[in-house]
Amino acid sequence: MLIGLIWGITIVGDSAQFSTMVTETADQSYVGTALTIQLASGFAVTVVTIWLLPFLREWLSWRWAFALLALGPMMGILAMVRLKSLPDAAKIGGGKG
Repeated sequence: MLIGLIWGITIVGDSAQFSTMVTETADQSYVGTALTIQLASGFAVTVVTIWLLPFLREWLSWRWAFALLALGPMMGILAMVRLKSLPDAAKIGGGKG
């Protein structure tokens, strides 16, 4: 219960940053569509993860099921590093360009 509570409190912290990046780097005529795709993808990944976790726990154990969850944040970090290298990243303040 404690792990679930900590996860629930901390996981939503990146949503505002991702939405800001989408609104500032997307073509302005497609911002609404880009935000819809970004938010729908995030909810879909969350639903699939919640559905899949009990199966992973039975198959691999809690230890490895949670270890597999670390792949998501790692992919997010890699995506942010790639975004930072793009010319449009300078618009959001942390990029070079």
